[in-house]
Amino acid sequence: MKTINWGIIGVGNVTEMKSGPAFNKVPGSRLVAVMRRDASKAEDYARRHNVPRWYDDADDLLNDKEVDAVYVATPPDKHAEYAIRAMRASKPVYVEKPMAMNHRQCMEMLDVSRDTGMPMFVAYYRRTLPAFVKVKELLEAGEIGKPLTFNIRLYREAAERNMKPREMSWHVNPQIGGGGRFFDLASHQIDYLNFLFGKIADVKGFAANGAALYPAEDTVSGIFNFESGVTGTGSWCFAAHKSCVVDTFEIIGDEGMITLSFFIHGEVVMQNRTGIRKFRFQNPENIQFYLIRQVVEALQNNTPCVSTGETAAQTSAILDEMVKNYYQNQHIGI
Repeated sequence: MKTINWGIIGVGNVTEMKSGPAFNKVPGSRLVAVMRRDASKAEDYARRHNVPRWYDDADDLLNDKEVDAVYVATPPDKHAEYAIRAMRASKPVYVEKPMAMNHRQCMEMLDVSRDTGMPMFVAYYRRTLPAFVKVKELLEAGEIGKPLTFNIRLYREAAERNMKPREMSWHVNPQIGGGGRFFDLASHQIDYLNFLFGKIADVKGFAANGAALYPAEDTVSGIFNFESGVTGTGSWCFAAHKSCVVDTFEIIGDEGMITLSFFIHGEVVMQNRTGIRKFRFQNPENIQFYLIRQVVEALQNNTPCVSTGETAAQTSAILDEMVKNYYQNQHIGI
């Protein structure tokens, strides 16, 4: 079995625990190089994580002959650029989510993937986490009958309420993130809907900036219609009062209901004709571990991976559609 040697471009917070260490824990995988434009931070990361080499220039990492594949973990405004450069350097890529700033960039990345023959994967790791896999299994087993509709609610306080603009995260800067926290968090949820119910036939979205704390949208509502016949609604607010904080996902079938949270590690609750059942699962220490393992196996053995550039591009298309009226009105391109 060939060992896949990885290089990471952009070793920020997401790589500290969620992803970075997993590249050395997955069998047949090794992290051999990291890059960050701040040389001192690149060196510090390499030292703390026992990575043999570090760079402050992406070209140096891409030209490293020992690096077989590249994980792009920068903010979204650089995803397309670095992924395309890596694929043109004959290196497969694993890209943080959302896949890019917008669907147009996703299509450019897919074009390069096809032209170069380099596979591309995207970090929608909920497709591999035990609780979310279990929900899919319950639906496929008919435990709540035919799925009919669903409801997503995600309301959070605004950490930015007492911040100055320069103190705020890039997550609320659409020029870097493509959108606001909706793009960062709801992208996981939209992607999982595709995983559960198949391709979305139609979506209508309404976005607003009610609290006016930053340029990005802070409130979004959506209506979904899937080719499978499932319909549903979603409601997101990232400037809610603390008394309103909620994270719920309800799936209603003609013989029962499943409830879970997306970002709070808790129980999957199923209610059907036999009563109420609860399932609890343990996530891996590095939450991207199972997906990274699938990516490594796909590169070694050409086996399927549940999260690819093709599936992730569909998610980006839906995100764009849901906020397009807001950004058109603001004269900000997406």
